[in-house]
Amino acid sequence: MTETKPQIKLHNSRTRRKEVFTPIDEENVRMYVCGPTVYDRAHLGNARPVVVFDVLYRLLRHVYGADHVTYVRNFTDVDDKINARAAESGRSIAEITEETIRWYLGDMGALGALEPDHMPRATQYIGAMIAMIEDLIAKGHAYAADGHVLFSVSSYKDYGALSGRTVDDMIAGARVEVAPYKRDPMDFVLWKPSSDDLPGWDSPWGRGRPGWHIECSAMSYELLGASFDIHGGGNDLMFPHHENEIAQSCCAHPEGHFANYWLHNEMLLVEGKKMSKSLGNFFTVRDLLEQGVPGEVIRFVFLSTHYGKPMDWTEKKRAEAEATLRKWRTLSEGIEPSSSADAEVVACIADDLNTAGAIALMHRMASEGRVADLVASARLLGLLEPSMGDWAKGPVVDLSGFVEKLSALRAAAMENKDFGPVDAMKTALMAAGVEVRMSKAGVELLAGPDFDPSKLEGL
Repeated sequence: MTETKPQIKLHNSRTRRKEVFTPIDEENVRMYVCGPTVYDRAHLGNARPVVVFDVLYRLLRHVYGADHVTYVRNFTDVDDKINARAAESGRSIAEITEETIRWYLGDMGALGALEPDHMPRATQYIGAMIAMIEDLIAKGHAYAADGHVLFSVSSYKDYGALSGRTVDDMIAGARVEVAPYKRDPMDFVLWKPSSDDLPGWDSPWGRGRPGWHIECSAMSYELLGASFDIHGGGNDLMFPHHENEIAQSCCAHPEGHFANYWLHNEMLLVEGKKMSKSLGNFFTVRDLLEQGVPGEVIRFVFLSTHYGKPMDWTEKKRAEAEATLRKWRTLSEGIEPSSSADAEVVACIADDLNTAGAIALMHRMASEGRVADLVASARLLGLLEPSMGDWAKGPVVDLSGFVEKLSALRAAAMENKDFGPVDAMKTALMAAGVEVRMSKAGVELLAGPDFDPSKLEGL
């Protein structure tokens, strides 16, 4: 009997509703996610789509098989921000992009993100971009002017369908670059000229470099074809980037329909406020890692909020996530995971990536002692992986003498109703970095990562 695949439902930004996911080809489920422009460290907000789409990638691999999923996430390594960073630092563009890509993969790996199947760099696909631009000109969707090539927005009747805006709204709300060579204010750049001090490639329109939007259209076509299943990114990319991608791709390849499902994650806040350097609440993933916040804890906090809602990073959530993961890791020490994630957890994640609901189910498993199921389910979310657990290993310390002493104080307090000595000892133990757990079953003491044995002297 053939096992029934779990039904995946995803909120499609383009139709504004949750839909059953039906891949074009179950043997090759294809997903493209917009990656970073590589000129600096990834900040915490940049990491959210990485974790969100990593969970989707893991789910697709779980349902269709690891060999039947193709995940592409690009690197934009030609961009004016990179050029500016090179000019101000005196370093070469190649040096900056190589270093930044290395940083990015290291930081995202620390969050438990699997590397995509393909990580194309824009500079590797310039030929494909030039060919696509030539095709758009030949089909009447683009025009050359003053060394630039521009896409004619009026040539694509469905422009604005993804973001739900009219062209008039877009002109009013966008920072539209007014230039004398544009036929229409909404037309956007496919190719622009480069001066001698900037990166450039020979083209039919002179030496120049691509506009931002054409990169993803060319790379997705080369690696995934004219039609593929899922396109993802942060909701800040919906307009103009994704809107422009659709226009270019559908006009260049009318035989296809580009992406069938569009997913956008909401933005990140810090203690209820938008992250910004002026508020002093701006930090990179590396900043947190170097402050001792484990990557697994960052991941857990992200997954505690649905991707379609703003994610508020708070110190309270960080502490709660760390306590939960420490508890789960202690519970699961030496336990072999079940052969597969719990079906309820899989169904939860398959319901538009309801990771918060899945975590609630996992809390229940922990309380019911279903530890093998907990571990298997957590690993589907990229948690409790053996490679990520070093942070939770406190020093091996014999605290049995203190367990006996606290148990005796507790027994005496139950008799005389004076809990002062119990509270005093608990406070002293916690000050020394010991986690104190008291229940009907008895007293349990665990040395935490900040354990300081010198503070126990005299107790």
